[in-house]
Amino acid sequence: MEFKITKVEYFHTTVADQPGEAYKFLSQLAGLGINLLAFTAVPVGPSVTQLTIFPNDPAQLRHEAAKIGMHLDGPHKAFLVQGDDELGALAEIHRKIYEAHVNVYSASGVTDGQGSFGYIVYIKSNDFEKAAAALGL
Repeated sequence: MEFKITKVEYFHTTVADQPGEAYKFLSQLAGLGINLLAFTAVPVGPSVTQLTIFPNDPAQLRHEAAKIGMHLDGPHKAFLVQGDDELGALAEIHRKIYEAHVNVYSASGVTDGQGSFGYIVYIKSNDFEKAAAALGL
């Protein structure tokens, strides 16, 4: 089973839950030259959505966001797992974290339909380095 795990930083902001808000935000990031590793949008109230971005270059994001006054909460840490989509791949990752007595706070993943997958694993900050050690990072 081949996969690569990296520590990544993520940031989030909230927007009104209405058509076009994610488009506006993502277009603004693209206009700033920000390349993303991952993106999620999750409702956090009846009329609010939380947008979470995982920039390829967190320092560039912080710099560009500061220049235009964009409010972002972060950085926060997570793990990005990319690899071969094989039966049991996610179980192996979770086994290592479980054996370190660390709880996975949240996770989200997807396959690309071509034999690979991407997976984001969120660990609370007080257990992050313990989980990293368990994953061999």
